[in-house]
Parts: sequence; C-alpha cells; structure tokens
Amino acid sequence: MSIALIPLAVAREPWLLSGLIKTLDADVVVAPSGYGVPVTWGFEVVDARRFALELLLLSKPSDLDFEHPGVFVYRALVDVVSDLVRELPDKVVFIPSVILLPTMPWFRKVNRVDMGTVDKLASTVLAVHQYGVKESLDYDSVNIIVVETGYGYTGVISVDKGLVVDGVGGTTACIGPLTAGALDLEVVAGVGRWSRWSIFRGGIIDVLGVADLSVIAGNAREGDEKAKAAFEAYVECIAKDVRRALVTSPKAEVVVVTGRNSKIPELKRTLEERVDLEVITVNSLPGAKNVKEAAQGYAMIGDGLVGGLFKNVIEHMKVKDACGTVADHVIHPEALDYRERVRSAYKQLVVKPKMCDNL
Repeated sequence: MSIALIPLAVAREPWLLSGLIKTLDADVVVAPSGYGVPVTWGFEVVDARRFALELLLLSKPSDLDFEHPGVFVYRALVDVVSDLVRELPDKVVFIPSVILLPTMPWFRKVNRVDMGTVDKLASTVLAVHQYGVKESLDYDSVNIIVVETGYGYTGVISVDKGLVVDGVGGTTACIGPLTAGALDLEVVAGVGRWSRWSIFRGGIIDVLGVADLSVIAGNAREGDEKAKAAFEAYVECIAKDVRRALVTSPKAEVVVVTGRNSKIPELKRTLEERVDLEVITVNSLPGAKNVKEAAQGYAMIGDGLVGGLFKNVIEHMKVKDACGTVADHVIHPEALDYRERVRSAYKQLVVKPKMCDNL
C-alpha cells in the first residue's frame, strides 16, 4: 500500500499527519514534492528542512517571514517533510516533476523551471494509465494532452507514445485562478523587484476577488458579465496552451482534463469548441473515492517504484530515470547565480545526487 500526502488540508496543523501515518501500515509514503527532485528516499536526505525549503519549494528561510496564505502551505510542507524523513526514512520517497524527465529534449527546457509540478506529472501518470485501460491501448500507443486545473495554476502536458515530451507549467502558462501566468518581460523589468509570493497574484482573483472557478461559472450562468469574461479568458488561455502542446504531441486523440475544475460543464464544452478535439475527464482508480487525481498519481508512482501493480507504467514513463535539478537549463545571464544555488543545494542535501550526464 502506498500513501500520497498533500499538505493543504493540514496547512495549519501539519503535526497531525505524523500521528495518522503511524496508524497505517504503508509500504511507501509518497511525500509532497513541490517542484520536484529525482526519485529520492528519506534516508538519502541530509537536511530535511533545507531539502524541503530550498529544493522542493525553491525558497529561502526569509520567504517564510510573511503573513500570506501561501506561507501556511509552505511552512506545513517543510514541517511534514521533516517529520516524515525523521520518522520513516526507509518508506518516504520524493518524486520528480515534468522538467526532470529524460523523455523530452533539453532545448524545450531552456529557461524553464516549472513545466508542470509534481502534482501535474502525477495527474498525467494517472491519465496515461487510465486512458490506456479505457481504450485497450499499450502505453506506447497513448497520445493525449493532459490539462490539470488546480486551485491556483493550470498545467498542460504533451504525451506522445505514452511519454511526457513537453509541458507548460502554471507559472509559464496563461492566466490562472491565482497566478498571472506568463508575464511580459517589460512588466517584470518595470517592477524590478518581486516577492516570493508574487506568483500567487495577478490572476482571476485580482479581477473578481474570487478564485473558485465553480463560483465564477455559476455567476456567469446568472448573467454576471464580468464573471463571463473572466471565465472566457480562463478557458481561452487553456485552449491556447493546448494548441501549443499539440506541436509536440501532434497525434493526440483527446484532451484529458483533471483537477478541481474538471467537472465544471462549461469548461469541457467551451474548451472542446476551441481545440477541435474530444475533451474527457479521467476515471479514478478502483476504490478511489473523493480522491484528487494528483493524489492517485502519487500513489501509483510510489507503488510502481517498488515493483507493484503500476510498475509497467512508471517504467515506461521513465520516472526512475529523472535527473538533475529544475534549474539546470536556465541560461539567462542574470539568473545564473540562481541556477547554481539550486544545483549546489541539491548536491549538498542529497546523498549521491542524480545529476544529468549531458550537463
């Protein structure tokens, strides 16, 4: 049995998790992994708090000295990771994000960090497996685009022959419920200085004061023109990113939508009109009730890593072969110190770090 843990539900009381875990006889605990690392077991982590903060969250201690909703989640993740590494070093594992996979060429990764967080990859693993089962396809015949609609961000992942070959992460995609997404560099230069928490702003919430897409869709149904425009902007942005994804997965047969907004009827209908592909949702795993798709994917990855039921899909998608850091392909001259800081942290904080051979 594998357990996937996401800290949001216990953001204000993360210590409750340790007690819960001790009551369960889990073979693997797949910990919240943020921006991702190559497959790393708890006993390989040198300093759990720094590992969580500097690698999984790409943050500094000073970033937590704010009163912001995002800070509670980040603090909780640091606490949870520290507890799990201390209590269950042989069972807890951290997993990669999209950019760390070897299944896409390096040039697609240039100046990218977020091509899909671990949550986005986990949802994609579930989508690849379940679509293959539904259509009676081998994994190497699965060609799909996966759209993961999170509370704050939306990721769009290209899958070709069952492999992740490209991704548009939440902070490089179009506008999201919380995030502004990709910003004009003129705006970036004009502002000059940004806080760590700026990534949570500039989205639909700053237009309407609401981030819940189901509420926005409901208001649009009632004739709220501003809500209609915001919802249209959201879906249109997803459609644009799907069109981008089709460049690297041109044989994609369907768009698989996952995440908290995937059940909104208007989202499926409007997106289908704009991309000229069938838009479907993903079936849950047998026995999974009221469980996020990302959490199911986390559990699948943990199970597959130890040779369980999902070993074949995890091996096919080369999750174990992930290497390096999310900053490896940053080449902008003003960001080279950032790249080296992340790479140095990985080398310091993990026993036998899995650096990529081609760097």
